[in-house]
Amino acid sequence: MNMKKRFAYILLGALLSLNTVAQPLVIDRVIGVVGDFHILQSDIEQDYLQLKMSGRYVSPEIRCEIYNSFIERKLLMTQAKIDSVEVSPDMVEMQMESRLEYFIDQFGSEEEMEDYFSKSIFDIKDDLREAIQEQMITDDVRRTIVADVSTTPSDVKSFYRSLDPDSIPYINTEVELAQILAYPQYSEEAVYELKERLLELRKRVQEGEDFGTLAILYSEAPEAARRGEIGFMMRSQLDKAYADAAWSLKPGQVSKIVESSFGFHIIQMIERRGDRANTRHILMNPKADANAKQKAIHKLDSLKAVVEADSLSFDWAAKRYSEDVQTSVNGGLLINPQTQASTFELDQLPTKDYYMIRNMAVEDLSETYESTDHNHKLCYKLLYLKTRTEPHRANLKQDYMLLQDMALMYKNNEVLKAWYEEKKKSTYIRRDLTFDNCEDSVQQTSQR
Repeated sequence: MNMKKRFAYILLGALLSLNTVAQPLVIDRVIGVVGDFHILQSDIEQDYLQLKMSGRYVSPEIRCEIYNSFIERKLLMTQAKIDSVEVSPDMVEMQMESRLEYFIDQFGSEEEMEDYFSKSIFDIKDDLREAIQEQMITDDVRRTIVADVSTTPSDVKSFYRSLDPDSIPYINTEVELAQILAYPQYSEEAVYELKERLLELRKRVQEGEDFGTLAILYSEAPEAARRGEIGFMMRSQLDKAYADAAWSLKPGQVSKIVESSFGFHIIQMIERRGDRANTRHILMNPKADANAKQKAIHKLDSLKAVVEADSLSFDWAAKRYSEDVQTSVNGGLLINPQTQASTFELDQLPTKDYYMIRNMAVEDLSETYESTDHNHKLCYKLLYLKTRTEPHRANLKQDYMLLQDMALMYKNNEVLKAWYEEKKKSTYIRRDLTFDNCEDSVQQTSQR
């Protein structure tokens, strides 16, 4: 059994117990056994403290809910052992590094995080790695259990009618948008001047100036405020030209000028870890002159006039004339990156897009305006408001897909609940007396 010390705040979690009667202080102990797996007191206290710190309501029965969720988790691990379920060490490592970067960002530095937890970065990684591996394995087993679960239109209707009116989701205003983009063309002279500036910055780094400081001062990338650092990434997550240049560098080396879909860069390798690398970069784009900008505006203004005269549909105009390769094939239709749906709540829109469409009616066209694309490049936009829904309670006509997802989740939970109950009959389970009176039922919190 792994009895390593847990995070420093486990002790604080124990002191935050809802039980105000003085108890002997126990740092860690086994409070449950499920098959070959153990549940530790520190496991419960860690989850409890995380809930307290999240600001969510913590019910008096929360420890029982957490304890039952661990019983279920270990039942899944028992099944995984029987089925020989394994997860890729590379995927575990990638997720661990991603979470670690998030934690370090929250604390401000690696040293502050180590000081807070009173343990080294290596011990913190071990704890994260173990937790992530278990989560990935149990997720795989859950997916297998519910693989054959599906919903019919009749199921969705029955589920909707069974909902208490107050529990039906409230849907905010949502819009569907399409766009036509035009980019101002820049001259060869502008490209030459930009490359000269990047070469000068590269020379300054080679002469001893700090790359990160120069990134803050000169880079046009969103990461400029973070000294140009993008964090650990796999090659497949990066623009190909950027990745090819980065992977050819040794730590500390600076690339030649690289042109990617984002613009022109110089790149510095910070660190390589297996298939992933952490780099920083300085990004610049050539500046278009006033004449080039006016040509882009004129192109969109002309298209707007043709569409409004019903001489051309917006869908066809976007397919034929939009310079955005991602949306032009779909008639300019925008996809919400948060949900992968074609609808946006108003607060999910970029600020400029929101102000352009807030007073538009359905099927209206916006004025042409200056914006940036998904790669943060300067462009000009023409927006078309395809649909708008007013705030309402979810219903089968407008929100069928949402209700279908909710119905499927409900059926999945019912199948999992039955599976847990059946699995308990054939698995050795020993509960500590402290938790013996907990209601032994499937909690939805076990899905987290």
